[in-house]
Amino acid sequence: MPTMFRDGLLKGKRILVSGGGTGLGREMAEDYLRLGAEVYICGRRKNVLDDTAKELMAKHGGSVKTHSVDIRVAAAVDDMISAIWADGGPLTGLVNNAAGNFISPTKDLTPKGFDAIAGIVFHGSFYMTHACGRRWIEDGVKGSVISILTTWVWNGGPFTVPSAMSKAGVNIMTKSLAAEWGPYGIRLNAIAPGPFPTKGAWERLSPGQSTDGDTSRDGIPMGRVGEMDELKNLATFLMSDGCDYLTGQCIAIDGAGFNASGGNFSRLSKLSEEEWDNMREMIRSANDKDKAQRSV
Repeated sequence: MPTMFRDGLLKGKRILVSGGGTGLGREMAEDYLRLGAEVYICGRRKNVLDDTAKELMAKHGGSVKTHSVDIRVAAAVDDMISAIWADGGPLTGLVNNAAGNFISPTKDLTPKGFDAIAGIVFHGSFYMTHACGRRWIEDGVKGSVISILTTWVWNGGPFTVPSAMSKAGVNIMTKSLAAEWGPYGIRLNAIAPGPFPTKGAWERLSPGQSTDGDTSRDGIPMGRVGEMDELKNLATFLMSDGCDYLTGQCIAIDGAGFNASGGNFSRLSKLSEEEWDNMREMIRSANDKDKAQRSV
């Protein structure tokens, strides 16, 4: 897919992407870098972040700096944002991309499982947004926040209730702060992607299925899953200076899947207990691999 944007579009921008080492976060970070921004990525796996930074700079040049942080801890987030501010001045943009999710019958959820998702998505997104927004206001500079949500914020997410609840809260944060912080020149918007296959998401939301997207086309009128360039183009547009009047919006990019079929996991109500047990084991295996990587 040809690029929509001129070279150097984001020159002078300083953008932080949470969960920027893998998946959608990595894709957006790469496009910001390619278009001239100075990029920061954060997450819990320092080795993954560092590898991503090296690969992106080798490909595009520029600057990608990494911070290992648990965004569920407000003090850790504030320390990281302070360090970034001290390393060249204020950020101009923040992407709340870090997330956690897995499919499960809600009756089987534990408080620990719920808190793990809510801590990252709900609390973490607020901590990141607040730490940047407070500094933007104090410094008298403009800023832009993009939060990666889901169409479930409008119609609910059966079998993904912790994520649906948390992302719905971030959607309301987006609308609320767009109004409250608009006088300071701070914009907040959100993107609600449909299926954009990534390894991490598929292991927890479609365990046992490949990322080629075949089974995820069901219920999508356009008959396909999303292409990464399409998501990156939207994320770049929202972060650019060309849409200064656009704020407080959550934009779906899902091939009309939400309009046609709700875009959620209601179909999983047909699964047997044995099928759920198999899925739980696959999800547990993916989580164990991630934990092992964080300890390296």
